[in-house]
Order: sequence, then structure tokens, then C-alpha cells
Amino acid sequence: MNKKVLVAAAWPYANGSLHLGHVAALLGADIIARYARSVGSKVLFVSGSDCHGTPIAVEADKLGVHPREIAEKFHNEFRQNLIDDLKFSYDCYTTTTTENHRQVVQEIFTKLYNDGLIYTKTENLPYCPSCKRFLPDRYIEGECPICHFDSARGDQCDECGNLLNPDQLLKPRCKLCGKSPEWRPSEHFYLRLSAFTERLREWVEKSKGWRTNAKQFTLSVLKKGIPDRAITRDTDWGVPIPFPGYENKRIYVWFEALCGYLSASKEWAQKQGQENLWEEFWLDESAVHYYVHGKDNILFHTVVWPAILLGFDGLHLPDRIVSSEYLTLEKRQFSKSRNWVILVKDFVQEFDPETLRYYLIANGPETTDADFSWENYRARINSELIGVFGNYIHRVLSFVKANFPGGVSFPATLSELQTEILNAAQRTFLNVAKAIEEARFRDGLGEVITLATYGNRYINNVAPWSTIKKNHSRAESDLAIAVHLVRCLAILIHPFLPATAEKINHSLGADKSTIVWQYPEPTRVIVKEAKPLYKKIEEQTIAHQRSFRLLNSKGL
Repeated sequence: MNKKVLVAAAWPYANGSLHLGHVAALLGADIIARYARSVGSKVLFVSGSDCHGTPIAVEADKLGVHPREIAEKFHNEFRQNLIDDLKFSYDCYTTTTTENHRQVVQEIFTKLYNDGLIYTKTENLPYCPSCKRFLPDRYIEGECPICHFDSARGDQCDECGNLLNPDQLLKPRCKLCGKSPEWRPSEHFYLRLSAFTERLREWVEKSKGWRTNAKQFTLSVLKKGIPDRAITRDTDWGVPIPFPGYENKRIYVWFEALCGYLSASKEWAQKQGQENLWEEFWLDESAVHYYVHGKDNILFHTVVWPAILLGFDGLHLPDRIVSSEYLTLEKRQFSKSRNWVILVKDFVQEFDPETLRYYLIANGPETTDADFSWENYRARINSELIGVFGNYIHRVLSFVKANFPGGVSFPATLSELQTEILNAAQRTFLNVAKAIEEARFRDGLGEVITLATYGNRYINNVAPWSTIKKNHSRAESDLAIAVHLVRCLAILIHPFLPATAEKINHSLGADKSTIVWQYPEPTRVIVKEAKPLYKKIEEQTIAHQRSFRLLNSKGL
């Protein structure tokens, strides 16, 4: 890779706690960013909390507080969960409520308006006479006219992923009171998406490195033609329209939040003391931009944001679209309203966050829908992460620590078996690198576990616990190879499980060293300490989690 890399992870709505589905969609971004840094690329990893829009306003209405209070609460919680708990290595994790963000959004809005790519139009919009308010997209629900899902929103159907307008909903209802709205005239600003259809289609057809679901879905939508869409709403929560006479309207979140990738980049540059530093990533055609998000965000990243970038002119378009599928819980869709959900804040209080990272990579919704099963989680963590990977690391380090406190030296000559395991390690570096660059995270992690499996097989074959009784130097030679493989595994696992890599390096006295993605030079190694990396997950712990959530989902 070794170039400029922008990693843009979707901005979670700050209207409620994160659940495992959010993590499954975003985790790939951290893997890419960590790997890219380790190969020497200049990386800018940006995201933040989406603090405007109707989800926050709806939640604030329910609680009788100002939307800012809701947004700040969940923004702080997101930072705790993503950065402190799950070790996401953002270079800038911000919010859409900053002055910098407002300026960037208004600058883009104004330029597109002046160039005729944004225009005003009056149309009939849903108005709830009971609540005495116009109903922005997420205040109105109804039946999707395409797939007939009965709880589609006024901007998008979460079931089929298609973008919608409120007047397309069948049997529309106010989300706050449940009554049918009436339609009243209101003037709004529209993004002329129709002007970009052909350019977008050509761009998508030529694109490489997209997940299949994103490319196929986007092309199918472009084939039908993209209607212009309103980008302002009747609300007082959001970025103000930069023209007089529209004080009671705001730029809407699905336009405004997308601009956050650019505003966050500029905020990062300002904090580096170099205001124009963002240009290295956004004006350089050789840069590589990864956009990481869930299935329900595909069109915003493959149609709307590219159209905005084309209209603003001169900024780098997305290169890699890394869009996951859906994650379910015990074969049922996540639902906060039905208490069928695992919140990240709850999970990390009971379990090691590294085990969540492992499971959501190894069993995540990378290319097809995936299911989080408590029993499968326990089985895979215990058998794979602990039984294979953790077991190899611990058995090698503990044996060396106990029998060679002064360290082990790499042998001058290698046996056939030793050469074979080292060659496997070198191949693994190449295979994992290719997998990560192609956003095949499951395959990449699988390569690391396979190498640990080879390590366990190697230890069983050389049997140092027997050899040391007869040939001390031979045992040292065999163990030096085993420890060298531990060093390799620490580097290889780092993009996937950074806290694990840190623990291993600490055991080897190298915890402060920078991770560099290369097969390490042979050297003498002293094991400082040898502790198990993980704690086994007991069956009764999982049984408690399942019964607790089943009872909650039934309201008991």
C-alpha cells in the first residue's frame, strides 16, 4: 500500500447506544487504518457522531429535553465504546455540531446552489395536525411501495434499502402520535441528483475494489434514474441554511452528515497546526479512499456523496466501498423497541472487547447476512481464539520463561521443519496484506489463526519438554523458532486485535515499539512475562445472557 489513505467510517446516529450491528459495520475501518499505518502509508482515519437529524429530535421529544443534550450524551458514550473499549484508532472522531462542520457544510451548500445544482421548490409535505408540525423523514412511517415493509421511513426503507420520499409511503402515519398526516405546501432546497446520473453510472462501472452488494445495488438504482431530493427540512435542529428567510428550516442530515468526512479532515488538519494538510488526502489523485459502512448506507456513499463531490469539483471520489450486510441476534433482527439487542456498553462490562472484535470479524456480515449466537460466540472464542491462538502464545512464552530466563537465540542453521514453519510465516504476511487491502477481513484473520495452528503442530512435533532433558541447545533452537513465530503473530494480529498484539509485545519487552508490517529480523528474545491472553467463557455465563435477554424481549 504505502501511500496516502483516507479511511472514512460511517457516523453513528447519536440517538441511542451502539449495538453489535453498528460495530460489525464499522470494524473494518479500523483494520484498514491500522494495517495501512504499519506498511508506512500516511493515514487519515475520520468519523464522528451524527448529532443532527430527526432521530435525535425524536428521542429528545420523548424525553422532553433539548436535542443537544441527547447528542452530547451519546457522543461521549460512543467515544468510550469505540475508542476506549474497542480500540478504534481514529485520527479524528468529532461531531456534526462543531463550528468547523457548519462552515464546511454551508460552503458546499452555497457553491452547489450558485452553480445551479441546488434549487428551491414548493411541494406538499406531510403535516400532522395533531402534533401541529411538519413531519421530517423520520417522523413519518408507512408501507414501502417497493417491498411493502410496513415500517419504512420517509427517507429510506431499511428492509430493501431503497431511497424514498414521504409521498411514496403507503398508509403513512405520524411516528409521534400514530395519526395520518395531511399534506401542506412548504418550500425547500433540492439537490439536482438527476444531473449526475450518467457520470455516476460511468464512474461506478469503472470502479474496482467495491463490495459486490454496493456495486450491484448502486447500478440497479442508477439504471432507473435518480430523482432530485430535498436536502432541507422544517426543523430547528441542524446546520442553518446560509441564506436569509429560512430561519425555521435546516440543511438535512443525509446531505449535511456526509460532508462530515471533509469537515473532520479539515478539523484534523487544524489540530495539527497545518490548516491545509487535509489537501494531501483530498486533492491527490494517487490517494486511496476507503468508505466503510452498513448495507443501509450504501446509496448515501455511492450516489449522494459522490454527486456532492462532483458538484463541488476537484475533490477525490471514493475508491473502495466496504459495505457490510446485516447482523442478526439469535436469528432475529436487532430491535431496541422489543429489547432484542446487545448494547456495546453492556457487552464490554461482561466480556473482553477483543473477543467481540474477533467474533465480528470471523463471523461478521462481510458479504452475507450473519447471526450473533451466544453459543456460537462461546464456542468459537474458546476453540479458536483461546484454544488455538492464545494457547500457542501462552504455551511457548511460559515454557521459555520457565526454562530459558536469559532468553533464546535464533539458530545459525535451520532444520527442514523449522524452515517450513518460517516459510509459512512469510507467506502469511503476504496473504493477510492482500486480504486486508481487498477488505476480506475474515480471510485475513483466518490466515493468522491457520499460522497459529501450524505453530501448535510444530511445538507438538519438536516436543521441547522432552528434548530439553536430552539436548538443551536443540530445545533452545526449537523454541527460538517458536518465539520468532510469536513475534510474527503479534504483528499479524495487530490490525484485527490491537490490545492482544500489545499484550504479546509487552511479554516480549517490545510493547513501546511501533508495529511495522514486515517479517521480523531474527534476534535473541527474552520473555519478560507469560500470562494467558484471554479468559475462557463459561457455559453458565452464556446461559445467563440468553435467558436474561429472552426475558427482556418478552417484557418480563
